[in-house]
Amino acid sequence: MCLAVPGRVLNVEDRDGTRMATVDFGGVVKEVCLEYLPDLRVGEYAIVHVGFALQRLDEESARRTLELFETLGMLQEEFGDPWEAAAGSAREGVAGEVHP
Repeated sequence: MCLAVPGRVLNVEDRDGTRMATVDFGGVVKEVCLEYLPDLRVGEYAIVHVGFALQRLDEESARRTLELFETLGMLQEEFGDPWEAAAGSAREGVAGEVHP
């Protein structure tokens, strides 16, 4: 599943003519393109989907959403290590198998 996740801008820079930001998603830090929100500043929050900041968000809404995602385990699902998730799925499959 791909979520649009709120994140807080930690820094902004221009990379080869493209505005990019380092964004904190409740402890997970990722690089995000700011081309759709070119006036977004450090300290502000935005909804991010597939690496693009799409909409500015107030801090209270961002924090509530991140807390809800954390409670539901959705941040780990969205940002977790795919190799770890695959290994966990493989272990579950093996543990659930019935051998004659």
